[in-house]
This record gives sequence, structure tokens and C-alpha cells, in this order.
Amino acid sequence: MTTLMSSGSMESSVAEELIGLLCGKFNSSSAILDAANVTMDSLLEADESLGSSIDGAFILANTYLVFFMQAGFAMLCAGSVRSKNCMNILLKNVLDACFGAPVFFLFGWGFAYGDGTPDNGFIGNNDFALVDLVAHGSGWHDFIFQWAFAAATATIVSGSVAERCTFQAYIGYSAFLTGFVYPVIVHWIWSGNGWLTAFAADEDLFLDSGMIDFAGSGVVHMTGGMAGLMGALVIGPRSGRFDVDGKPSANFQGHSVTLVVLGTFMLWFGWYGFNPGSMLAINGATNLEVVGRSAVTTTLSGASAGIGALFVAKFKNGHWDLSAVCNGVLAGLVGITAGCSVVEPAAAILCGFISSVIFDVACEVLLKLKIDDPLSASPMHGFCGMWGVLYVGLMAKEEYVKQAYGDTRGKYGAFYGGGGELLGCQIVGIICIATWTCCLIGPFFYALKMAGQLRVPKEEEMMGLDVSHHGGSAYNIEQPKHAV
Repeated sequence: MTTLMSSGSMESSVAEELIGLLCGKFNSSSAILDAANVTMDSLLEADESLGSSIDGAFILANTYLVFFMQAGFAMLCAGSVRSKNCMNILLKNVLDACFGAPVFFLFGWGFAYGDGTPDNGFIGNNDFALVDLVAHGSGWHDFIFQWAFAAATATIVSGSVAERCTFQAYIGYSAFLTGFVYPVIVHWIWSGNGWLTAFAADEDLFLDSGMIDFAGSGVVHMTGGMAGLMGALVIGPRSGRFDVDGKPSANFQGHSVTLVVLGTFMLWFGWYGFNPGSMLAINGATNLEVVGRSAVTTTLSGASAGIGALFVAKFKNGHWDLSAVCNGVLAGLVGITAGCSVVEPAAAILCGFISSVIFDVACEVLLKLKIDDPLSASPMHGFCGMWGVLYVGLMAKEEYVKQAYGDTRGKYGAFYGGGGELLGCQIVGIICIATWTCCLIGPFFYALKMAGQLRVPKEEEMMGLDVSHHGGSAYNIEQPKHAV
């Protein structure tokens, strides 16, 4: 009996030890699993943080490219005007950035991306002067990227009214365009709660699609081009631009094709920030594919437009025209800006070629109407911008739309069988951008004209704005001394 009790006690002790050992092992395994989960969470957080940092650096790098386009605009404008007005237009290009920064800071960003309560699909209503910018989900890099686009929009207009616009008028329209006209259009199309945006929730999309303007053929170029057209129309042609028979004078050519070529290449280079950079992200295989494709289509459209312009000029004038090629390249870049992420490379070539033809025809029409646009800014940015927006509605590929805008997007180009919803959105966008811009900027220029503040006096215009307004010349070249 004693032996049996002793044996039972021993078995109980062994069982307790075994249970204790198993519990210890379980607790150790649980601790290891907990540590592994913590490590995995940390790795996921680190990966997310790294991805955000990569995307932020990508946006900033492209911001610098887009801002560098200001230098390209400056060279293009300088080369396209007569030497006696070179300093004047260069100063205006510099001040587009200078005035644009505080105005977009105070008003533009809020009208464009302000997301107050209640939401407003027509105009932004929050974050003026960047109050609570980060708290509302945006970053400092977002603001600086969008400011570079706003500055580019204002610069377009200076070319249309070059050589005869007063300095005070320039300051007025630049601030009005950057601070109000342009930001409202941005809100419609690029803000997440704009009434025409393609970034809204599926149930809120206009025509179940929204307007696709990836990098701004409509938002930036059409806005600037239509504003420039209104300015050129209201201010009138330069003195002597048309003879008594209404034919354009040949004495108004730009003074330096060298600067025009330099400006063209600088702008083309900057366009690789303008178009691919508008993806706003590069981390991840899909984002990288969209960015790369946007760079390819941008290149092909600009190149094919340059070739098209070369042969159009040869057919019309009988010679190979360098300036025509430069304008063609820029027209092709404008045309592909809306659809660079959603069209195929072959379609980009067609887009660019047609852009060059549209540009040439639009220039001829303006001359027939005696509308003097020294840099042909309204044909290039306004009309080629329209074409770029429309082209998306025809040639956007379904797979590419989903990559750039989300897998749930079911509307794409009409020529690919996507129906007419996207095309309808693009047409509505064209009409609304043109109407909004012309109805605001046109009366603004007209009011300045009625107040006598729009155009310089004729004698100052004939003398040249550099001497009459800026106290000197862009070129301080000493005249040769003649022997007595």
C-alpha cells in the first residue's frame, strides 16, 4: 500500500513537471511570436516610411525640373521678341515666379486644394496661407510642386502680350491668374472633391468617368493659352504689325533663333518633370511603369511634332525652318501632356504630328483675324492644349487608365471601345476651361484698357520697352568708332 502511494505520488510529480515544462515552452514560443509580430510591424512601418520618402523625393526632384522650365520660357521669349524689348520680357518671366509664390501661398493653394467643411466641388475653401496643410493630409512638397505649375501658367500669357503691355497690367493679370482663375480650374479637375475630377470616389464621378488631364494640357496650357488669347485680342496688335492691306509685316521676327533653340531644349528637358512627375509617386512596380511610359510618350510626341512642323514649313515656304521645328516640338509636348500616362507610344506619335498641324493652322487663323500673338502662345498652348484633352477621350487605353487612376475605372477611349463617357467629360472640360478663363480674364484686360493701364504709349513702344521702361538695353554692345 505504501509502495503504491509512493508510486502514485511520483507519477503526479512527474506529470506536474511535464506540464510546467510544456507551459514554459508555450510561453517562450508565445513570446517569440509576439516579438516576431512586433518586428514584422516595425518592418512594415519602415517600408511604408521608406516608400513615402522615395515618393516625396521624386516629387521634389520633379518640382526642380518644372521650375527650371521658367528658364526655358525666358530664353524662348527673349529670342522671339525684338532686341529692344528683350530686357522687358525677361523681367516679366522672373517676376512670374516672384509674384506667383506669395499669391499662390496666400490664395491659390486654398482655392485649388482647400478641403473644408462642407466640401465644395466648385472651389476650394480651406488651407489659405497653408494653415493646417499637413494636418489635412498634404505635404510641403505638394505645395511647392503645384506652385511650379502655377508659375508656368502665368508665364504663357506674357508671350501673347509682349512688346506693348504695361508693367502694372502684367502684375495685375499675373496675380489674378495665379491666385484665382487657375486654382479654381485645378480644383475642378485635380482636387479629390472637384466636380469634374477623375480622382473622386466611383459614385461621385462625373458621367461615371471624370475628366482625365494627367499633367495639364487643359488645366495649365489651355488656361494660359486662352488667357493669352484674350490679352492679345483686347490689347491689339503691335504698332506696324499689319500693313494697310491687312498683311502681316515681315519686320517683326524674333532677334535670336539661338535663344529660341536653347529655350526649346530647356523646356523639353523640364517636361520630363512636368509629365512623368505628375504621377506623384514612383515607389512600386505599377507607379514606375506609368512614370516610364509617360516619359516615352512625351518624347515621341514632341519628336514627331518637330518632324511634322519641319515638313509643313518646307511645303509652305520652300525651306527647312528651324523656328518652325522648335514651335512644333513644343506643340507636340503640349498635346501629349493630358494623356501621356494613358496612351500607347504609337498613339503619342500621331498626337504629336497632329499637334504640329493644329498649331500651324491656328497661327494662320489668328493672322487672318489680325490678332497679334508674338510668341504664338495661344495657338500652341490654347489650341494644342484643347487637342490634347480631346485626344484622351479618343485614345486612352483601358489598362493604362486603370494603372494611372485605379483598378475600378471602367471608362476609356472611344476608339478602344470605351464608350462616350470619357470623351463627353473631356469635351465638357474643354468648354468649361475656355469659358471660365475667357469670361474672367477678358473683362479684366478690358477694364485695364478702359482705365488706360493696359498698353504703353506708341512712342514708348516704338522706342522699345528696354530703354523707355528699364533704363537700358539687354545688350550693351559698344558701337565701333569711325575714323575722322
